[in-house]
Amino acid sequence: MVNLQLQGDSLNLIKTKSILSAFLARVKLLKQNIGRGEFSQFPNLPQTSCQEDDVSTYVQHLNALYSDFESRFEDILAMVIPPWIINPYGDIEETNVIIQ
Repeated sequence: MVNLQLQGDSLNLIKTKSILSAFLARVKLLKQNIGRGEFSQFPNLPQTSCQEDDVSTYVQHLNALYSDFESRFEDILAMVIPPWIINPYGDIEETNVIIQ
């Protein structure tokens, strides 16, 4: 899914950072839930016999995936985007303007 989102003509650095940040947040959430034994994101997984070794393997794999993405895209993820670029009209101070 991330691969398809990172393709196209209308992609810019702000959208790229947003897509990557959302993906890393999802991977982190999945890692935490699987580590606690909560498999709500995977409806068929609780029906199988999942051993503790398997769970630790999944957590290690997600941890490696998170670290790899973080190091691979560290320049984009570290990019600071000022709020006025995302929402240019969001923080306009109202002034007393008399329209004639």
